[in-house]
Amino acid sequence: VNGKVAVYGIPLDSATTETKGTVLLKSAADLKNYNDSEEAALEKIIKAIAATGVNMIVCGQAVGELALHFCEKHKIMVMKCPSKFELRRICRTTGASTLVRMEPPTPEDIGSCSHVHVREIGSTMCTIIEQEGEEGSQVATIVVRGSSPNIMDDVERAIDDGVNVIKAMTRDARFLPGAGGAELRLADALQQYAEAQPGLDQYAINKYGLALEVVPRTLAENAGLDAANIVAALYAAHKAGKNNAGINVVDARVDADTGVLDLLWTKKEAIRQATDAAVTVLRVDQIIMAKPAGGAKKADQPAM
Repeated sequence: VNGKVAVYGIPLDSATTETKGTVLLKSAADLKNYNDSEEAALEKIIKAIAATGVNMIVCGQAVGELALHFCEKHKIMVMKCPSKFELRRICRTTGASTLVRMEPPTPEDIGSCSHVHVREIGSTMCTIIEQEGEEGSQVATIVVRGSSPNIMDDVERAIDDGVNVIKAMTRDARFLPGAGGAELRLADALQQYAEAQPGLDQYAINKYGLALEVVPRTLAENAGLDAANIVAALYAAHKAGKNNAGINVVDARVDADTGVLDLLWTKKEAIRQATDAAVTVLRVDQIIMAKPAGGAKKADQPAM
């Protein structure tokens, strides 16, 4: 409770020199003094860390047994986290900074959390770092559980889509009717616009409008409906002034208001990128195929 967190990206163990050295020991007393000096130096560092108020250390590399002993002696919890990605998430959650030297952290480098505990989730022991209060945390973990990998993949995609929608709403919070309604409305408007254009441009505009029918048509086919009848009914609903009409895949019909909304920014970017891809393909006027050099291959010689 009320944890003060220090994050280290180096091994939590006795410091080693950058160059190799030789120590000449003449007696058992010299060996004992040498070991005691190493232990005293490590305990001094751990004691200095504890003196700053830190009661939890997160280490990104190996943790020595001697360092673990002194952390236990000074009532410091130690957690090993070899993943750099997870280490960055812990830093964002607690507000700590990753230290690259074995030294006591400054007050600016120390993070904080409300509660740290271990809980078993689906036969897996998980260390949970909780943040409570008004400030909260910048990072949240969503645990997805299901009876099969396919179900968990579907739930994960749904969560990812929802989070991305919220993220995109910070740019533009406007929405459009979903369930194929917006695409069919654009297809109808483009076909009407094409009829008023002179020359050959009207054919290109008309085909562009017809291409937008693929969204409601595919939606109907995936729901096991008659795509031709559904698209025709959707056209009729839009002609009657029902601008929010869409495909109700549950009741297998066209409703005036399905309650399904799509983000305008996402829809606009999808149409723009699809248009750019089509234009790029149409600009290709020559295809050069690479063939192996060296001319014709010699015929195989008959075996003697």
